[in-house]
Amino acid sequence: MSRLLVIGKIGKPHGLRGEVYVDLVTDRHERLDPGSTLFVGERALTVAASQPVQTRWLVSFREVTDRTGAEALTNRELLAEPIADPEAVWVHEVIGSRVVEVSGVDRGRCVGVIANPAHDILELESGALVPSVFVVSCVDGVTTIDPPDGLFEE
Repeated sequence: MSRLLVIGKIGKPHGLRGEVYVDLVTDRHERLDPGSTLFVGERALTVAASQPVQTRWLVSFREVTDRTGAEALTNRELLAEPIADPEAVWVHEVIGSRVVEVSGVDRGRCVGVIANPAHDILELESGALVPSVFVVSCVDGVTTIDPPDGLFEE
């Protein structure tokens, strides 16, 4: 099994037939499409149905058919395989990568990504912050950025 990513957290059960509420931490709602395989720890779960309910999702899994089974999932992280999308830059690829400007200036490693309403922000080991809108690519452990003049000046 490849490196799984946290895509959400399972909340409380709903009803008696094994449905649970899920708070997604991804904007890729297709993760909850019927037939999708997700994981809770090592346990594989297949999405039978899902629907948005206000700010979360109501989800049923083929393998969970009663409230007792749903209660066992409460407060557990929901995991999934990474999505192969060559056009996207993923947080799990950026963290730990070398950050290099298009001009070739090495800015060090990315140690985190800070969620921000406007744009996510890369946090570098130097403490510098780089808005994700300046990311050009992330390939083979190198994140290339095209920052505006003055971004790294103190």
